[in-house]
Amino acid sequence: MAYMQLAALFTAGALVVVGLFAAIFIDNIVKKIIGISFIEEGANLFIIAIGYKPGGVVPILMPGMSPSWFAVNSAYPLPFGLVLTSIVIGASTLAVMLAIVMVIYKKYGTLSTKVLLADTSKQEEYDE
Repeated sequence: MAYMQLAALFTAGALVVVGLFAAIFIDNIVKKIIGISFIEEGANLFIIAIGYKPGGVVPILMPGMSPSWFAVNSAYPLPFGLVLTSIVIGASTLAVMLAIVMVIYKKYGTLSTKVLLADTSKQEEYDE
């Protein structure tokens, strides 16, 4: 089972690397947002992999369980609670980012960061 935890850690690292590549080097804003989502999911997977306990049981004390056995064998619930909260927050921030992208597209007619940044530099020249 340690192989499963190691595979999850490598997958989390790969998600973060792919997300960083997309967020830094890709020109389209929607693809940058997808890259940011990859980074978030990589961080969530990392937290889950760290909270994994081989042979652990769900941290719910059931009738008939010995409290001492339960304390030794139950998984630590904090990482799972943190990831659940992160998923909810990530979904709402993703919705806000996509709404902002819609407004940008309606105003400028493009989602290319190069075009948008070139347009803002021209705007600054007019302001002076």
